[in-house]
Amino acid sequence: MLSIRKSSERGVTRLDWLDSRHTFSFGEYYDPHTMGFSVLRVINEDVVAPRAGFPTHPHRDMEIVTWVLSGALEHRDSLGNGSVIRPGDGQRMTAGTGVTHSEFNHSSNEPVHLLQIWLLPTRSGLVPGYEQLNFAEAQRRGRLRLIASPDGADGSITIHQDARIYTALLEGSDAAEHRLEPGRRAWLQVGRGAVTVNGTPMRQGDGAAIEGESRLTIAAEQESEVLLFDLP
Repeated sequence: MLSIRKSSERGVTRLDWLDSRHTFSFGEYYDPHTMGFSVLRVINEDVVAPRAGFPTHPHRDMEIVTWVLSGALEHRDSLGNGSVIRPGDGQRMTAGTGVTHSEFNHSSNEPVHLLQIWLLPTRSGLVPGYEQLNFAEAQRRGRLRLIASPDGADGSITIHQDARIYTALLEGSDAAEHRLEPGRRAWLQVGRGAVTVNGTPMRQGDGAAIEGESRLTIAAEQESEVLLFDLP
C-alpha cells in the first residue's frame, strides 16, 4: 500500500532568505498526524538564498543526513569539521550527546536546494560524529545507489540506525527496482521531476509511505531525482 503525502500538503516556512517545506512536523509547523514514519523523523526541502543560511545551533540524539540537489552548502560544526557539500555528496552528522553546527549557502549568486533528513538513532547518548562521501553521478544514473546504511555497505556513509537510504537519477525509459524484505517499510521522496511508483504517479516534493509491498518499481516520467528509505 502506498500513502502519498502531496507536496502541497507539507508545512511551509518562508523567510526572506529561506523557502522550506516540511514533510513532517518541524519547528512551528505541527500536525499530530505527521510526526514521522518509522525511524524517519524529518524531511525538510530547503532553498537557501545566496550568502544566507542557518547560524550556529545545537542538536542532540539524532542522525542528520544532508543531500544537496543543486548548488553548494557550507558546513561547520563544533567537532572541527568544515566542508562544502555539493550534489552527489552524502553527509551524515551524529548529534549524539550534543553538537552545534552552521550551514550557509556557499555561493554569492546562486541559491542552494537541499534535503535535510533526520532519523532517530538506535540509542541516545552516542558519541557525536561526522562523515561525508561523494557518490559519482554515473553510479546513480538509471539505478538506485546505496548512500547510507548501518554498516557502511558498498562504500556508503554509516548511520546509527537499521535504515538504508538510496538515491537514483532517472530519465527517459529508466526504471529502478527495489525489493523490500518481509516486515520492512519504505518512504520515497521525489527531490525533483516526476515518477511513478508501482504505477502511482508522484511529482517533485511528493512523498510516499509504503507498507505491505515486496517490490517497488520506480519509473521516470521525466528527468528526476529520488531518495528511497528502506526502514524497519
